[in-house]
Amino acid sequence: MKIKSLVANHVRFPIEEPIVNAPPMPTMQRDFITVRMQTDDGIEGLGVTGFGGGLLPALKLAVELFGEVVTGSDPMRPEQVNAKMRAASSHCGPGGLATLAMTAIDTAVWDIRGKALNQPVSRLLGGLRDKVPAYASGALVRTTPTDQLAPAAEALVKLGYTQIKTQMAVPGLTPAQEIERIRIIRDAVGPNVNLMVDINERWSVSEAIGILSRVEELGLGWIEDPTIANDYKGLAEISAALKTPVCAGERVYGIEPFQQLMTHRSADIMMIDLLRVGGITPWMKVAGMAEAFNLPVVSHLLPEIHVSILAAVPNATLLEYMPWTWRMFENPPKPVNGEVAVPTGPGLGLNFAPDLFSTYGVS
Repeated sequence: MKIKSLVANHVRFPIEEPIVNAPPMPTMQRDFITVRMQTDDGIEGLGVTGFGGGLLPALKLAVELFGEVVTGSDPMRPEQVNAKMRAASSHCGPGGLATLAMTAIDTAVWDIRGKALNQPVSRLLGGLRDKVPAYASGALVRTTPTDQLAPAAEALVKLGYTQIKTQMAVPGLTPAQEIERIRIIRDAVGPNVNLMVDINERWSVSEAIGILSRVEELGLGWIEDPTIANDYKGLAEISAALKTPVCAGERVYGIEPFQQLMTHRSADIMMIDLLRVGGITPWMKVAGMAEAFNLPVVSHLLPEIHVSILAAVPNATLLEYMPWTWRMFENPPKPVNGEVAVPTGPGLGLNFAPDLFSTYGVS
């Protein structure tokens, strides 16, 4: 079996928050590049990449060029396919558009591999569990008005979520006002809900320690990306100063930065982003490295694909359910009482929605 061809498309989704219809984040990700990879014996694999912005056309072109590089390759040998892409991009990587483009190819290769063997990707990777715990993300963002925080949080609990995430670093607010917003959410959901907070790299090391030390009494599950992603020393200082676990990793590219995060003890929880790490193949390597460091891993975005990866990883603890891509798929897996069932169909168990390109395609 050989890779015969690849088609890449740019799709754009409406800005929305579909979990509890809370006010959406205006800057949310809504542009993605999809991939349909064909083999010479008629198997089609799907892949996704993205992250929006003005470079989407360049990313689409990079995916198409990588498609030419891997044409004729055996999709049953993902490491060999990855080696060809790394060699072709050695002068401009790792990181950036090259790694984002590799993700779409690598994901499609794993989808084909599963379909060829008539096995779910989750089982090819290890097959540890059939359901994955999920937390609600995107309904409690920094643009949510303060008076709407409690109703939205209560609505999430009513839907069966026992784990939810919000944000701090709200422009224009004082630290006291920021802390009050977190207190409002904690009071609304009670002490037994796992409440996490994302800073999105917006604070300096001293700001993060000063403000976050004042919310520790609220029993947060983790503090995410409190400062710049590759400030390994600064993250380590924050981690050492706080009792609350620090989560980091979504904004770094490839495998090597995770070695830095772990070696420097920069964070207590590794958040692996499928798009930026380079696909399923390197995702699993990072998870294995984290297991050797006795650290848990969690996912970032793309829950429809991530659920099959987390299902196979013994130190994977939580799936981020950020439903920015649910419109992309036909019958996408969704949380029920805070858990997502792992697709059981061959490959990723996913199909692109029938109206995806006619409704959401960008010319």
